[in-house]
Amino acid sequence: MSAAARPDRVDFLDKVTGRAAFISDLDVPGMVHGKVLRSTMPHALITSIDANAALAMPGVIGVVTGADLGGIDPIWGVSLKDRPLIAIDRVRYVGEPVAVVVAETEAAAEEALDAVTVDYEPLPYVTEAAEALAPDAPLIHDAVQPLKDFYFKGEARPVAGTNIFQSYAYDSGDVDAAFAAADRVFEDSFDFPMVYHYAMEPHCGIAAFGDDGLTVWSCGQAPTAVQKVLSRIFNLPIAKVRIITPLIGGGFGGKASVKIDPLVACVAWKIGRPVRICFSASESMLTARRLSATISVKTAVSADGMLQAKSVNVLMNGGAYADTGPAVAIKAAIRAIGPYKIPNLRLRSTAVYTNTVPGAAFRSIGGPQGVWATESQMDIIAEVLGIDPTELRYRNMLKRGEHVRPDLTPIDVDMAEAMGLASQAMSRLDAQQPEGRMIHGTALGVADPANSPVAGVLLRLKIDGSIAVISSSIEVGQGIREVLCRVAAQQLNQPIAMVSALTPDSAIAPFDWGTGASRSSLMMALAIEDAAADIKAQIADIAASTLGLDPAGIELVEGGFTAAGKSYSFADLLHPYFGIDSGELIGIGRISPRSRGGALANAPLFWETAAGRCGITLDEDTGEIAVKRYVSVADIGRAINRSGAEGQDEGAAIMGLGHALFEELIYADGQPVNGTMIDYHVPTIDDVPEQFETVLIENGGGPGPGGMRGMGEGAILPIAPAIANALATGFGVRIKQLPLTPERVWRALKDRKDS
Repeated sequence: MSAAARPDRVDFLDKVTGRAAFISDLDVPGMVHGKVLRSTMPHALITSIDANAALAMPGVIGVVTGADLGGIDPIWGVSLKDRPLIAIDRVRYVGEPVAVVVAETEAAAEEALDAVTVDYEPLPYVTEAAEALAPDAPLIHDAVQPLKDFYFKGEARPVAGTNIFQSYAYDSGDVDAAFAAADRVFEDSFDFPMVYHYAMEPHCGIAAFGDDGLTVWSCGQAPTAVQKVLSRIFNLPIAKVRIITPLIGGGFGGKASVKIDPLVACVAWKIGRPVRICFSASESMLTARRLSATISVKTAVSADGMLQAKSVNVLMNGGAYADTGPAVAIKAAIRAIGPYKIPNLRLRSTAVYTNTVPGAAFRSIGGPQGVWATESQMDIIAEVLGIDPTELRYRNMLKRGEHVRPDLTPIDVDMAEAMGLASQAMSRLDAQQPEGRMIHGTALGVADPANSPVAGVLLRLKIDGSIAVISSSIEVGQGIREVLCRVAAQQLNQPIAMVSALTPDSAIAPFDWGTGASRSSLMMALAIEDAAADIKAQIADIAASTLGLDPAGIELVEGGFTAAGKSYSFADLLHPYFGIDSGELIGIGRISPRSRGGALANAPLFWETAAGRCGITLDEDTGEIAVKRYVSVADIGRAINRSGAEGQDEGAAIMGLGHALFEELIYADGQPVNGTMIDYHVPTIDDVPEQFETVLIENGGGPGPGGMRGMGEGAILPIAPAIANALATGFGVRIKQLPLTPERVWRALKDRKDS
């Protein structure tokens, strides 16, 4: 296939033809199937489980409960050790696994679920974060153990005797004095709902024990985290736990850290055969969701609109188990600062347990919650002071090299340029297709991706010039395999058709922190650059020792290299070196905080930014908002795969559109009432703006090869406040609670008219 005809993703053809294999397509010899019986109670003691009828049904092999887990460590976690493999004595949310029926076929296991009976003794429950803080609130966990050496190192700070599993504080400057001296002080509170990741592929896993240890086919975004959790549960050396991660059908953080793997592995351990458990879409909705939040923002402002101080107080609903919630709570507070000069800062963030689905990482952790609050308030301030909202932002905007807060790396992008480009693009769209009453809104977002500069990669250059990239970076649909191949091809100056990215397998792939936080392209590109340099050095050394060539004169070309005006194939080099017509060079790429003279130790490694401008219309009779136009601007440094980068930006913005207008997991009487694909509304193609423009700034200012930086999350940040700001500007209603459903908007319009 010619370069011109080649798709811009190495996995496109396999996916569109159905050849791509996901975990549900795999078959391990001797494999049986598990189905999960889930709690119907938000909080209760388990008084009895009767599985006799199920065990008598055709094809049923066993039923595993929390009482069957003696001999292994049944409690696990990624930031706090607080979660049972299967409920032991007590359930803490509707949907928690209570038993797993194992059968020869998935259908037989499913049929037997109804034959298992569970008796409960109900306990008091809480589903709202504020309720969980009340002095008389039921204690959801008696005690929890922080894991200071784990996935988000040392970040969990639970408060004993309460439902608080994270308590975060940061202070800079003299906030109280600034408030006392300010011309104006604004105080507002904003609510962000629980929302679901809605990956195309539900959670699925296979586990098998053998003489060589445990092998898991995982849908996790962080195989090394899965490996470490399982090694602790089963008291196995890490090297005895093998994690294979095939293609994954979406993640968005819902498969980050560790999710289904401990459950699958403990069932396989008990049954003694390979087990596959695949959730339905509704079951995945009972597995992980974004943390909901109430964000209170108090801001001191001078008469001319200069921000003097900001106090942010975040209260997050973390669900029944902490998962990565401690990190989310911290990021929500930081990302509520915004890209503005604020000399005095006070940040507080609290995350609490409730009897709901566990909160987890979700695209730009904590970012949509924090940005929703701060960008909505910026327009409130502008309206009261009589300043244009974009002008207010320009006056307070950080310039490149200035600090969001003193202890973080200076901002490394030009936010003024991004906002200006968003306005220009919207003006161009307006001129091309004028429409009746089109109201505009603007918002900005800035996020500090997780500082995890630890990655490894192997490059295997074969004698025929083909190259294999071996890494632990996971393809969840974002296109990382294409990026790996492109960067390797560029670094070794070889055709991309000669490069392949292998399926991540912890038995052979080097360590990587995980796929998430906009880090994979950047960290893998740096590691590949390092590995390619290793291979280049080996080529030069072998060419000098074997062929008598000057290392300084060697230049890589397609299929080999040139030296002293003569062309050589890789076979010309490796055949005499190895003495046989075979062989390979292995390049090792390692990235750590010490790399690049220690520059990668700075936090954050880069800033991910976004500017959004929308054009909306409103049906005032129904309250329905239609986003007709949207412009998203992101500084990506340099695009490796431009169409892929555009797709990531557009996908993030559309996901944010769902958060803004439709999405919310609703609880009533401790029960999720819309936990199905029918009842939970996500954007369809009909909801996508008719005119959607993505502007990618490529100025080479990032820390990666060619100046690239991570991207893919930023565009989710500004769209909700931009829509709310347009609604307030055009129709005089300021709504501080998402989503902006037709009913909520209609009631706000009615209240305005009645007042």
